[in-house]
Amino acid sequence: MVPLKFGALIFYILISFLTTSKSVNEFSYNGFRSANLSLDGIAKITPNGLLKLTNFTTLQKGHAFYPDPIIFKNSSYASAFSFSTYFVFTMVSGYENLGGQGIIFVLSPSKRFEGASPGLYFGLLNQTNNGNFSNHIFGVELDSLKNVEVQDIDDNHVGIDINGMKSVSSNTAGYWDSEDLFHNLTLNSGQPMQLWVEYDGTEKQISVTLAPLNDSKPNRTLLQISYDLSHVLKPTMFVGFSSATGPIQITSHYVLGWSFKINGMAQSLDLSRLPKLPRVGPKKISKVLTIYLPVIIVVSVSLAIWGVVCYVTRVRKFAEVLEEWERDYSPQRFKFKDLYKATKGFRDKEILGRGGFGKVYKGVMPRSKSEIAVKRVSHESRQGMKEFVAEIASMGRLRHRNLVPLLGYCRRKSELLLVYEYMPNGSLDKFIHDQPKFTLNWDQRFRVIKGVASGLLYLHEEWEQVVIHRDIKASNVLLDGEMNGRLGDFGLARLYDRGADHQTTHVVGTLGYLAPEQNRTGKATTSTDVYAFGAFLLEVACGRRPIDPKAAPNDLILVDQVFSYWNEGDIFQAVDPNLCNDYVKEEMETVLKLGLLCSHSEPKFRPSMRQVMLYLEGALAPPELSASGLKLTQHNGGCDGVPLWSYPSSTTSQTLSQNSEGRMNGMASKTVRGSLKAETLCGEVSGHVGGAEVHYLRNHTTL
Repeated sequence: MVPLKFGALIFYILISFLTTSKSVNEFSYNGFRSANLSLDGIAKITPNGLLKLTNFTTLQKGHAFYPDPIIFKNSSYASAFSFSTYFVFTMVSGYENLGGQGIIFVLSPSKRFEGASPGLYFGLLNQTNNGNFSNHIFGVELDSLKNVEVQDIDDNHVGIDINGMKSVSSNTAGYWDSEDLFHNLTLNSGQPMQLWVEYDGTEKQISVTLAPLNDSKPNRTLLQISYDLSHVLKPTMFVGFSSATGPIQITSHYVLGWSFKINGMAQSLDLSRLPKLPRVGPKKISKVLTIYLPVIIVVSVSLAIWGVVCYVTRVRKFAEVLEEWERDYSPQRFKFKDLYKATKGFRDKEILGRGGFGKVYKGVMPRSKSEIAVKRVSHESRQGMKEFVAEIASMGRLRHRNLVPLLGYCRRKSELLLVYEYMPNGSLDKFIHDQPKFTLNWDQRFRVIKGVASGLLYLHEEWEQVVIHRDIKASNVLLDGEMNGRLGDFGLARLYDRGADHQTTHVVGTLGYLAPEQNRTGKATTSTDVYAFGAFLLEVACGRRPIDPKAAPNDLILVDQVFSYWNEGDIFQAVDPNLCNDYVKEEMETVLKLGLLCSHSEPKFRPSMRQVMLYLEGALAPPELSASGLKLTQHNGGCDGVPLWSYPSSTTSQTLSQNSEGRMNGMASKTVRGSLKAETLCGEVSGHVGGAEVHYLRNHTTL
C-alpha cells in the first residue's frame, strides 16, 4: 500500500509541475489574425484581425477567452496577485444616438456559459444565478443601454461588476484631462477607445481608466474602489471578453488589440498595427452621384457667382479716381480701403467731432498701427480739382510743432478725405467751456496761446507761401499728448472755396470770430486771422465763447464785456472764474489787452502776428489802449429786442465792439446765396457756435 500511495503522490506532483509550467502570466495582441483564442457563440476573428464579439443578429452571445487558465493566487486561501489589462475596443451602432448591450472584460473560473442569458446578462449569467457568491466572476462592463433591472446609472457608462450584473461602482463614460476637466465619451460612437483595468493586490484596490484612441493614459482614473478580490478569484481563472445581443440589436462590438500581465503593467499596444474597422452599411456611390454631386455642383456654382458679385461690389465700394496728373502726389495719397479699415467702416462710434467741412473720424492704420484722424470733406465740383490736390500736397509740407500735421489725402467720387495726425487730448474747447470735468490751469492756457500764436506766425510769415487760416477758434485748436496746443484745419477754408460755384461767394468762418471787413468784402487776409485770434485770446482767458446766446443782454458779446471792464479800470473781472485767481497778472493783462487790440474794427490798428509774439514773449510791454475813440452806438431793431452794435464811420475811431454788419448781419436773412458757419442768436435758424448755417447776400449790408 505504501508504494502505491507514494507513487500516487509522485504522479500528482508531476501533473502539478506540468500544469504550472504551461501556465503564462502575460500576453499581448496587436490584432488577432494569428491569435489562438477560444471563441464561442457568434464571436469570430475577421480576416484583417478584428475580434468581432457580436453582429446585428438578436438574442445571441459571443465569448472570446485566452485559451489557457492563468494563475491568480497560490492557493484557495491566499491573496490574489496584482494584475492589469489594456485593450482597444469599438462599439458601432447602426442608428445614431441609439445603443445596445455592450462588452464586458471578465475573469471567470470557466470559459463555457451554456446556461447564460443574452441581453442584459452579457452572456455570462442568468436570472437565477445573478449575484451569487459562488459565481466567482469579476468584470468591467462597457454598456450603451440603460437596464433598470440591474440599476444602470445611464445608457453610456462604465461599471465594475462582481458576481452579478449590478455594478458595485459605475460612472458615465469619459476621461479627465491634464487640467482636471472631464470629457464625455460616447461608447457606441464607432470610434476606437482605450481601456485600462488594474488591480493592486497589496492595496486591494481596483482602478479603471478610459481614453480616446490617440491620447495617452490619463493621470486620473474614471473608477477606483477598494475591494479585495482574493475572495472572488480562484487560484486559476480564464481571462477574456463576453458580449450579447438583445431582442432588438443595433450595435456590433469589436476588440482591436489586447494585452494582459500578472504582477505588473500590461504591455502597451502598437496602435499603428491595429486592424482597421469595416465600413458600416452598404456603399453609397449611387446616392453620392444622384443627390450629393448635383447639390455640390449647384452650391459650387452659386458660391462662384456670389464670389464674383462680392468681388465686383467690393471693387466698386473701394473704387477711387486716379488720374494721370495725380501720380505726382502718390506719396501723399492714401488708399480708401486702408482708411475704411482704419476707421472700422467710418462707424459713428469712431467720430471725433463734426465741423463745417465734415465729420472727423479716429482711425488706426492696418499695417503701421499708427493713429490718425480722417476728415471727410464733400467736394461736389470737379472744377479746380487738380489745384485742390496740389494745394493739399503743398500743405502736407507744412511742418511746425504747433500745427496738426496733414499727412495726406484720399480722393473718391465726390468726396475728399484728409488724413491728419491724431491728437489724443482732443480740442481745446472741451477744457474751457460748458463746465468741463477737467479745466486747464493758467500755465497750460498761456502755453497753448503762445503755441497757437507761433503756429499762426509760421503760416503768415515763415513758410514759403502765405497761408490764411480763416477759422481760428478753440474748437480748431487740438491738444497733443503733452497738452501742447496745435492749430488744425489750416487753409481748409481756402481749399473748400476751390470747389465752390464761382457765381456765389462764401464767407467761411464762425460768427464772433469774423472781422467786420470780411462781411463787406468777402476776402480773408492775415489781418482777419489776427481778428479771429483776438477773439480766441479772450475766449481762452475768460472761458466764454465770443457770442453767448445764454448770457445776459449786456454780456452777450464777449469783446464788449471785456472792454467795459477795462473801461471801468478792472479788466480782471473778465477772467475765467474756473482759474480761481490762480494766474500771473502780468500775463493775463497782456492777453486781455492783446485780445482787445486784435479785435479792433479797423484792420490797420491790429498788430501782426510777429508783434503778437513779441507781446506774449514779454519783449514788448502790454499794449496801451485809449478810450478816447471808443464808443458804443445802439441801433433800433434787431431780433427780439437784442441791440445791434456798430462802429462810428471815422477810421481813427478805436471802436472795439463789432458793428452790426460784422457781427449780426445776415442772421435774419433767408436769402440763400452762400453759407456762413455761425452761432445764431435769433431768427429762424438756431444752434451753437460753429453749428448752424446762416445765409446772406454779399451786397446785403442792412437789415
